[in-house]
Amino acid sequence: MASLREYFDTDFTHVLNIAHPLKIQFEKSPELEIQARLHLDFTGNAKYISCFIPVHPVPIAAFVATLEQIDLILEFTKQVEVHAGFVGERPVHCAELAFTGRVYFYSEAEIPSDDFENLRKQALANGLSIGLRTQSYALERSRLEKPLAFICHDSRDKAQVARPIAIGLSKLLCPVWYDEFSLKVGDRLRESIEKGLKECKKCVLVLSPQFFANAGWTRVEFNSIFTRELIEKEDFLLPVWFGVTKEQVYEYCPSLADRVAADWDLGEEEVVRRLYRGIR
Repeated sequence: MASLREYFDTDFTHVLNIAHPLKIQFEKSPELEIQARLHLDFTGNAKYISCFIPVHPVPIAAFVATLEQIDLILEFTKQVEVHAGFVGERPVHCAELAFTGRVYFYSEAEIPSDDFENLRKQALANGLSIGLRTQSYALERSRLEKPLAFICHDSRDKAQVARPIAIGLSKLLCPVWYDEFSLKVGDRLRESIEKGLKECKKCVLVLSPQFFANAGWTRVEFNSIFTRELIEKEDFLLPVWFGVTKEQVYEYCPSLADRVAADWDLGEEEVVRRLYRGIR
């Protein structure tokens, strides 16, 4: 299941984003650091804002203080020099985009509906339209987003390959079963992995020297994947080669050497694009 922070990080990735932390001071509460993003939609000639609000003793005060920083967030455009436009048109500078007044709050704390409704009315009077996304939103959205692909990898390939693939596919609205996204404290590892392997449409298999040398969980997952293919008699695997040769793949599993794979040398974006096509 994806967390609220993961949804914040991957939402609105179809437009250009400028992100910066903002530190807010309170008289009687600890300093709060929020994550603010300014979204720039050159096609729609618009810009809007999203903010991630960590847990705070007085959540509604954190919302009010954040709204007081709207002008500062809009000034993020001063830190970049971006022009965009179609051929034959005058390029539009990011500072020229019209602010829609829309502000999305991602809050780790649940907010009483009456308190938020009062804040919404106050914001509306100031030309702002605010939306709220909390842990309840993340739970319901995760329930509706059944993973389409299981990412099988060695933990040593997580940072370089597995995580970029998981994030890249998520940005393309292709939900995945990936341990950092899908496992939470207290989960039974074997049951969770088996459930993911059963439910997912495809399995992205990151083949690397580390994977080949791992005789533990990766071997268990690999065997489960092949068992599913044998039972369902359908191709389930989407191999990604990371620093391996055809001979090494053949040595590990001869039938894998005959599968069309995405080589990581093609670059992260191209590999994610090919995997997306294979999954969808």
